[in-house]
This record gives sequence, structure tokens and C-alpha cells, in this order.
Amino acid sequence: MFAQTVQAHVPVAFAGPGAGVAPLTWGQKAIMQDMRETGWTHNVSGAHPVPPGVTVEQVAAEFAALMARHPALRMRLGEGDGGPCQVVSATGETVLDVVDVPDDADPADVATFAYDLGHARLLSHYDLYHDWSVKMAVIRHRGVLVHRVLTIDHLVVDGTATSLLLADLGLAGRPVRRVADPRTVQILDLGRREETPSLRRVSDRAVRHWAEHLRDIPPLTFGEPAAGGRRGHRYWHGRFSSPAAYLAVRAIAARTRTDTSRVLLAVIAVAIGRATGVSPLTAKLIVGNRFRPGFAEAIAPLSQNGVLRVDTADTTVDEVVARARRAAVSAGKYAYYDPAQLAEVSDRLDTERGYPARISCRINDRRVTTRQAADVGLHDDPVTAERIRRRADETFLVWDGPLDHLPEQVFITVEDQPETVYLQVIFDFGCFTEEQAERLLRGVEEVAVEAALDPAAPTRVVPGSAGG
Repeated sequence: MFAQTVQAHVPVAFAGPGAGVAPLTWGQKAIMQDMRETGWTHNVSGAHPVPPGVTVEQVAAEFAALMARHPALRMRLGEGDGGPCQVVSATGETVLDVVDVPDDADPADVATFAYDLGHARLLSHYDLYHDWSVKMAVIRHRGVLVHRVLTIDHLVVDGTATSLLLADLGLAGRPVRRVADPRTVQILDLGRREETPSLRRVSDRAVRHWAEHLRDIPPLTFGEPAAGGRRGHRYWHGRFSSPAAYLAVRAIAARTRTDTSRVLLAVIAVAIGRATGVSPLTAKLIVGNRFRPGFAEAIAPLSQNGVLRVDTADTTVDEVVARARRAAVSAGKYAYYDPAQLAEVSDRLDTERGYPARISCRINDRRVTTRQAADVGLHDDPVTAERIRRRADETFLVWDGPLDHLPEQVFITVEDQPETVYLQVIFDFGCFTEEQAERLLRGVEEVAVEAALDPAAPTRVVPGSAGG
């Protein structure tokens, strides 16, 4: 963007407790599997404004304190007897990158530059055998720090852990007051615990639950891919946003006495059924696993795939909400397991079934701040048809570009955006036509609005059809 920038590297020394060596955690194994299947970095990265008056020395001191406080941030990979392991260092040195942009640059362009740097680092591969898991940069304009770019490798954090670290740095958007939980598990202890008999039994139960769902699935959720694509590419990512669906989902949640996550799951499942004729829908649901003792504030990747099945045919949307709620509870209960053990069982079931099969639909509600806001005051804010109608014109769907590869046929993520149902989506256009993909996404709004205004609204899903 700028013809010239000047970059300096400020050394940041750190020291902290919790050093040692341990096996990889189940969450780390799951992330490494995702990295292999997708080729994506899965980094967490973003730019944040710097308050006036903050100096480079202050940011460096905050960086050092953050590294000292959290052993996970001092973790790198090593080689153990069975492959990669965790190695947490007691001391070390990293750098704070200080990037000076031209004085005559427009502040809006500087903000764009900071965003672009965060995005570039999002896509940059780490070598965690040598690199530290956290990278930090500050952008200086006219002698003043204006933006900070923070990037963290997904092998040490998930969405909740990232939010906790942002709160530590005062970047959470609002003050966060927390009382430290003495039970909070550190990343090395987690890896060791997961080798104990008690947690091996937890994995055994979870894998048995998975096996029940995997035993009779088709080769792929949405059928074999055909020749084709969109503008010469099979995999595309896009965005869908619907404030009208947000209001409708809140209305359904209030009526059915559940939360917006369960309603969104049900609405998405019905929209998939209408567009593709797939019912029941067997899908992977990303589960945070934070409800377990000592996990709520752990700095570690604890999210793993759960599995669920929801029948959407010949019933009402309200009934699907009830089914989705029950299925999601079970998925969450059995989403903590050793991925290597699940892979062994999956291979065995492929042999018994006579063909390889996998679930190729994944849904991820990764809202953190806006999920709570959506669920608060459901009964105090009645939704009317007029309110929904006024927001309907704000709906949009855009395709942002192609991807090289995707292990799923469809991946739907509910993003942390206020007062809208905001979906990041990836489709395999070898399995979906453009019309089907658009019908599915616009169907999320259609299903939600119909059900918000009519408790007896039917799903109108016809199994085996191509949608209508």
C-alpha cells in the first residue's frame, strides 16, 4: 500500500513458570489434523487500535508479561517417542515489530495497512519447532503508535482462549473482570491428564457415540462431486448477513425457551434440507468443551468436532428446534476425545461398511460476545412482522473468492457480528449448484422468518429431492 515503510525489531525477553515437556493435547491433535486436511494455517490474527499515549516500551512490557503469565504462549513443538510433543520454555526472547508508515499517509489508509498486515500474518505458516506461538507488531504514524497487530498460532488457542488473551491486553472492547479459577489447567498438565485412565475412558465413551453416527452414513453427506464449479473453481467462500433472520431467531428462541445457538442449528438444518433434500442431516458441530472443570479459562485449544443427527422432514420448525437442542447436548457431551482413537474406529467402520465414508458438513457457531447479547432479554423485546420487514432489505450475499481445497462439502460458520445472522460459508461447487447454495443461504432467513411468525410453520423438507 505504501511505497516505503521502516520496520524495527525490539527484543522482548520473558520468563515464567510451568516449563516442561508433555504429549500433545487432544485439541492440538485435532488442529494438526485440520491443518493437514485443509492446508490452512488456522492462525488467529487481527489489528486493534492503540490508545493515545501508549509507547513502544509499554507495549513491549505488556508483551513480555503476557508471555510470562501463560505457559501455552511459551510452547513450541518437540519430538517425543511417538512423534510431536509439547515443550514449554521457562525463558526466552521474541521481538516486537515496529512498523513506521509515511507521515503523509491518510489515517484511513494506515488502518487498512494494519488490517492487511493482520490478514497477511493470518495466512503465514508458523514453524512451531522454532517460532514462538505469538507474534506482535505495532504501527507507528507521525511518531505515535496507532495500531497493534496480534497473531497467535491455533495450536495454543481456540476462540475462547483468544478472547481471554485479548482481555488480558485490554483489547476486548470493554473491561473484563474475572476471578482467577485455581482449578484452571495449564497446557502441559492437560496433555498429561489426557493420557490417564480416567480421561481415556472419557475418550472411549465419546468414540462410541461417534461410531453410532458413523456406522450407516453415506460416502459423502451431499453425494459424490460432479464435474463443474463456479468460474472454473470448485471451492468458494462467501458471506451471508441477515438482520431479519437475527430478529426471527430471537423470537423463536423466546417462544421455544431455548437459546439462539440451538435455533440457528435447527434453522440451518432445515434450510439445508429444503435446498438439498438431505434429511436426516448428520453434521459435525464444533464444540468448545469449556464446561469441564478447570477448562473455562484455560489457554489451550479445547474445541473439537462433535457429531449430531437432526431429522427435518415431515414436521414443524419448532419440533426441529427441540430435536436440535437434544442432539446438540449429546454432541457437546461427547466432543472431548483422542482424535487418533476416533481415526482408528473410523477406519474399522469403513472396512465393515464396505466403503469409505465421512461427514462432509461442518457447522461452527463461534460467537462469543454477541451470543450472550442475542440471548439476553428474549422476552423483553417482542419481535413483530413489521420489525422483521423493516430489516429485510439489509440482507446480502457475496462470494469473496475461490479456495484450493476443502475437506468438507459445506462449512458454515456463525460469526461474532452484532444484531445480524452473519455466516461465513465455504461450498464445494462440485456438489452444489450456485442456485442450491444461494437457496440454502437465503433459506436460513426464509425458515427463520416463517417460524417466527407461525409456531406451526412446517419445514417443507422433502427427503431425496434437490430442493424446491
